[in-house]
Amino acid sequence: MSQIERPSRLLTACAAVLRPLVRLLLRNQVTYTALLPLLKQLYVEVADQELTLDGKRQTESRLSLLTGIHRKEVKRLREDVIPTQQVPVNLSLGGQLVASWLATAGYHQDGQPQPIPRQSRQPGDVSFETLVETVGHQDIRPRAVLDEWQRLGIASVNGKDEVVLQTDAYVPRGNEEEKLYYWQRNLADHIQTASQNLDDTNPPRLERSVYYGQLSPAAVDELHHLYRERSMALLKQINARARQLKTRSPGNLRMNAGVYFACGEQPASSTNPNPAPATHPQETDV
Repeated sequence: MSQIERPSRLLTACAAVLRPLVRLLLRNQVTYTALLPLLKQLYVEVADQELTLDGKRQTESRLSLLTGIHRKEVKRLREDVIPTQQVPVNLSLGGQLVASWLATAGYHQDGQPQPIPRQSRQPGDVSFETLVETVGHQDIRPRAVLDEWQRLGIASVNGKDEVVLQTDAYVPRGNEEEKLYYWQRNLADHIQTASQNLDDTNPPRLERSVYYGQLSPAAVDELHHLYRERSMALLKQINARARQLKTRSPGNLRMNAGVYFACGEQPASSTNPNPAPATHPQETDV
């Protein structure tokens, strides 16, 4: 693809990527005029921070050339900073607790969470109390966490006074702040990976999918169940190994490995009644 063709083709491809985002914005009363200032500020911020020239000062004239935004407006936008979304406290603690439960010796068996005593008999014993105090550094009472988890259906207490984890992952329920955090983090990372794979000068990251059309609802349900089961098993393995590596030799990098399953009506323009499974060609070890 030539440098002349690339912008036009990229814009055409962006229509498919942006369509579900625009649908979400419209359903939540976010108008075009409300989005435009944010888009302008993002153009200036990304160009200012990431499209620099070695040994040269980033000027407002150059930023205006790169973004197509008037120089006076570029100057104003450079002074504004888009606030970084902080990890919600409940989300951070909840995710860490479940991850620890699924990866710490004595709390699981072959990646399956085991019922654990609600309280410890001795300091450091395997228990829900120890888990919360270790992960939360004693900033939050275990009783408060358990009460909230019972309310949300994340955990229950059995007849032996053991806490039973009811889910394989921490899934926010009814908390808009937590849901939006996961939404922006996971989508941003997926787009970042797929975008890097468009550049042949970068080593490609793993980003694959299997696509089939002409499926019945029953077939989609079966495939969804199969994919959910197998992918959760893999994520548990990644979680356990990542926890070991982080403890053994901590560093300053992060990783995010996720899965998704999408389904919908067959596009009207689809003409191939029996498409072969399709995968992205870019693949390498991460």
